[in-house]
Amino acid sequence: MSPVLKTVQTTLSLNKLSSRNYPRKEKKLLQHGSCSFPINNVQLSFRGELEALPHVQTLREFPQEELVAKVVMVRFDSTILLGEKLDLSSRSASKALYTIKYLHECGAKMILVSEWSRKINPKLLDAQAVADILSSVLQLKVIALRCISCKSPLRREDLQKADIFLLENLSEYKEEVANCSKFAELLSSEVDILVNDSFCQSHKVLASTVGVARFCYASMAGFSFEENLHQLKKIAKTKKKPYLAVIGGGNLKSKAAALQFLASRCDALVFVGQMSFQIMRALGHSIPTNLVERDAHKAALDIVQFAHDKNVLMSYPKDFWCTNQHLPTELEVFPAHGVSASWLPVDLGPRSLEEIYSLVTNSKLNANSGDSHGLTYLMHLLNILQKIIWIGPVKFSSSKPCTVGTSKLAQMLCKQSQCECEITIVGSTACEVIKNESNSLSSFNVLENASVVWEFLKEQKLPGVMSLNRAYPFEIDWSVAYHDASQPLVVDIGSGNGLFIMGMAQNRKDLNFLGLEINGKLVRRCLDSVHQSGIRNAYFIGSNATTTFRSIVSSYPGELVLVSVQCPNPDFNKPENRWSMLQRSLIEAVADLLASKGKVFLQSDVEAVAMRMKEQFLQYGKGKLHLSHDQYNIRINGNSWLEENPFGIRSDWEQHVIDRGAPMYRLMLSKSTGS
Repeated sequence: MSPVLKTVQTTLSLNKLSSRNYPRKEKKLLQHGSCSFPINNVQLSFRGELEALPHVQTLREFPQEELVAKVVMVRFDSTILLGEKLDLSSRSASKALYTIKYLHECGAKMILVSEWSRKINPKLLDAQAVADILSSVLQLKVIALRCISCKSPLRREDLQKADIFLLENLSEYKEEVANCSKFAELLSSEVDILVNDSFCQSHKVLASTVGVARFCYASMAGFSFEENLHQLKKIAKTKKKPYLAVIGGGNLKSKAAALQFLASRCDALVFVGQMSFQIMRALGHSIPTNLVERDAHKAALDIVQFAHDKNVLMSYPKDFWCTNQHLPTELEVFPAHGVSASWLPVDLGPRSLEEIYSLVTNSKLNANSGDSHGLTYLMHLLNILQKIIWIGPVKFSSSKPCTVGTSKLAQMLCKQSQCECEITIVGSTACEVIKNESNSLSSFNVLENASVVWEFLKEQKLPGVMSLNRAYPFEIDWSVAYHDASQPLVVDIGSGNGLFIMGMAQNRKDLNFLGLEINGKLVRRCLDSVHQSGIRNAYFIGSNATTTFRSIVSSYPGELVLVSVQCPNPDFNKPENRWSMLQRSLIEAVADLLASKGKVFLQSDVEAVAMRMKEQFLQYGKGKLHLSHDQYNIRINGNSWLEENPFGIRSDWEQHVIDRGAPMYRLMLSKSTGS
């Protein structure tokens, strides 16, 4: 037997472990107000910059071998793959197609779902027509299935007919937008994994994105979704400065939180649409009553004040092309503060375009442009513009979607994109105009669905993103976490106050101990205790182990010899709970990563929870795990359990249960040799 395996055997030998209990009384812990703190001179962070965009599981990171023979539901974006003018060379189309082809190459069975309309393509007559289009685009046979309309769950034998199937048009079912649980269950019948590749729907709560996720053992982002998520995160990053936002569109009141978000990150806000009139009014300028947005004045005042406090400069149009309400063909240029009541703005005027051009391209202002002290300062600030976002159309209440001002702005940004300036284009109209002006979107970050971006800028959590499994976002330097990162590893899932890990670490210096805990406050307290006590073989990570266990533990250089799950909250472990701790993905990861003859220790003070944990590990352990029969077993209610904690170290809750004289239900599983 190898020395490592001897260590494993010694680790789990009951008579080798001390029965000394770790003191029940907690040490006094230091409190930290911030979310990051130094441990062993290394700065660690347990929260991303934006809680609204957690680090999610992606198809790219998911083990390919776990896709073989699995049934995968792909929620695809019909606006990308079913449009009348599909550009296969575009980044969005290539990513969306790659998601499906990748899954096919990995040996997965696929069920494609989406909504579609003849507005985007008159050929989308029915599911069969859509299946034919997808077959042509993918160069793979797609079979249309009828199971939603007849409310008949998909059967496993139906999936033997082909590799890729298409369900009916989701837009025909009100249960989709209602996120009906029964409808989601029908959609997900026989489905193992959900791959969401429809980023444009991520701001909505849909049965096909949010509802289906609770019936699948793994939910992740496809390649197109991942790309859009990456672009969205770039908007909030402020490493590149100066940062300018070009803001169009209307409805300022509903977007006030988003505008404050932009003001908190940008150096200048340039308003080019209907919202500009509300900003002008808040700055004290007179505007016609027909251009005033109802109930938006206070929100506009707050934004102006917020920008002033943050030293963020604001720009608005200085003139407009206007049309006569009585003679629509008559056009005239009016200064911004002098639009007559019978005239309506339809486009940006020449002076406005000249000023925007000066801001975006960093050129000097024309001597006749009426440069002000504020604009001079702005020009000095933006002399080396590094980052621009354009969100919202250059559109007014009576103008067409695409105006001359829109084209001129697109030309400016195309020119600036050649100067190593990072430019993000948001919205389908803006993207189309940019593409027409530059023949390519490759030089830009592109997000075609503006509604998703506005919700993100409001710091709202996106349901389609939040329903996906989490992945651990950081690389772990195990040599910093432990004195000797080659020692065998013991992982306690749901480590709580850390008393079990701390006690075990003090007893067994030849092993490393890792606590995974979703409660960030408890993790910070545990790390403080580790730091204060000088223990170098114990560590804690704040994470949802249900979805991050594989990504964390697979990077550890030594062997995994023991995994413990102790007293999980019974309320969180009901079968219908989407976020129950013990899900199939976690159990499969444990079974895969555990060393041969490694152990899984399970215990609870609720017999039903212990029984369910046992059944789940045996069901989803891939045949690699079996019960360890031991002489210390006792029978309670006809079931066999371990009479004593085999390690002699109790968690705080276990000690509480023992003190009140209640039973603990314990069992040990072992991984088969050679698994």
